[in-house]
Amino acid sequence: MHLVRLFLIILCVGLPASVVADLSDGDLPATRWYAHIDLVEMRSSDVGKQLYAWLEEELFDELREEIGFDADKEANMITAMAAPDKGMLVVIDGEFSQQTLDRVVAIGAAASDFNTLTHEGNDYFQFEGDSDDPDRNSFENGAFLSVAIKNKLIVTSTEEQMQQVFASKGRVPGDYNNGGALVVLRGENSFLQAGMQTKELGDDLGWDSNMLRNTEQLALLVSDRKGLLAVEAQLLASEAQMANSLASIVRGLISLQAFNEDMDPELTKFLNDTTVDVDGATLTVKVELNPEVLIRVIN
Repeated sequence: MHLVRLFLIILCVGLPASVVADLSDGDLPATRWYAHIDLVEMRSSDVGKQLYAWLEEELFDELREEIGFDADKEANMITAMAAPDKGMLVVIDGEFSQQTLDRVVAIGAAASDFNTLTHEGNDYFQFEGDSDDPDRNSFENGAFLSVAIKNKLIVTSTEEQMQQVFASKGRVPGDYNNGGALVVLRGENSFLQAGMQTKELGDDLGWDSNMLRNTEQLALLVSDRKGLLAVEAQLLASEAQMANSLASIVRGLISLQAFNEDMDPELTKFLNDTTVDVDGATLTVKVELNPEVLIRVIN
């Protein structure tokens, strides 16, 4: 449970279990949210290395100290999704040592209620959480863990989801014809892809935003574009008129902040370089910047 929670820190905005360098719409079934982080691409890019260094300092060092898991050497991709009917799924793809796998299982075994199960020759483990929340899209009331499929560490919130992964030999197929699938933004050298139905950002999560209440989907892409860190966000509004209204709000907010005399000059340039476009009911916000500036913004 602790390992899963630590990895979910990366999903700060918050998938299939196949190894894919870049997601497309067809790689997803109907989901409430998804995230896909390509650590290999991040480590191999001069731009990505700076973002990776931040992740290492904020997250990976803690994993290394607490459970001896060296993400720098063993993790290649982290993918996650939450399906309305099948629950939550997190998959870490990598080349894991037996010691790492044993430690992960040991963390689960430390739970007060821990069971070893088998499905069609694949072992997996069930451990109970400390919540009575009936939400299947959460690990708070327990989870299922498996290291049975080579080079994959799989955690699901439901037994059904785990068994489906086994049945498809580690792949959860997407559906190009599924009307419930979320928008996926793509780039040539993508570090992060993420998306969400914005109704998930309800008042119970502390998001009180007129913008999000008038959108249906939110998608995010962080990638390497000609030596700069490209960030693209896309909001699908309920109608074209609403998209134009949201665009005006975003442009106004950017303009107001750009006149802030106390703001770092590089951040002011970052705001001034941000583009806001509308196509029908879709609002797209893009910016390309030096990764050091983005790290400062995050911090």
